[in-house]
Amino acid sequence: MDWRDAGLIGVLYDVGIEHRWLGLIGGRAVWGADLRRHYRDIATLGSSAGRGARVLDVPCGGGVAFRGIPRDGSWRYVAVDLAPVMLRRARAVAERYELANLALTQASVTALPFPGATFDLCLSYFGLHCFPDPAAALADMARVLRPGGLLRGTSVVRGGGRRQDAAIAVLRRFGVFGEVGTAADLASWLEAAGLREIAVDRDGAVAYFTARR
Repeated sequence: MDWRDAGLIGVLYDVGIEHRWLGLIGGRAVWGADLRRHYRDIATLGSSAGRGARVLDVPCGGGVAFRGIPRDGSWRYVAVDLAPVMLRRARAVAERYELANLALTQASVTALPFPGATFDLCLSYFGLHCFPDPAAALADMARVLRPGGLLRGTSVVRGGGRRQDAAIAVLRRFGVFGEVGTAADLASWLEAAGLREIAVDRDGAVAYFTARR
């Protein structure tokens, strides 16, 4: 599936992540994971970078991370997604939260339209497994991070169990998912991107990752 043309599938995918109770049910039922950690991670975003931080959110989806960012405009926040439907949903969320200093940009994650060393923090929540080339995506995220900048996110990975791997295979067959690696693959992609202080922690078929430029 070309995510630029994401319609109903894209909206359903986003709704499942955006609504906490649906995310928790789906996380346990489909991925064998407790997604409370994911929502806690978003809730504590405000303490992950100081005032004036330049933050990139890719893919932003429908703006699930927006609930955790400062609403006083102290961050310069850029939300990127390939799908127009996701950007429209994200814009509605930004308006609802009255977020300042937030820009929405349509772009590919492997060709981010920003100079190198632009951002202090890069977020990538539940999008990596949808990309045809996650290693290339991480390499471009690393490129736009300043030295010392932090990357943090979540991704579905293989190796969480037979049922979870079967679900991944089905979603790949229908084009919803792209290349999906294991937690070890994810760590190797982060290292190949030139990142350091890499941490990858798997819960079921969900991996939480952080790395520094």
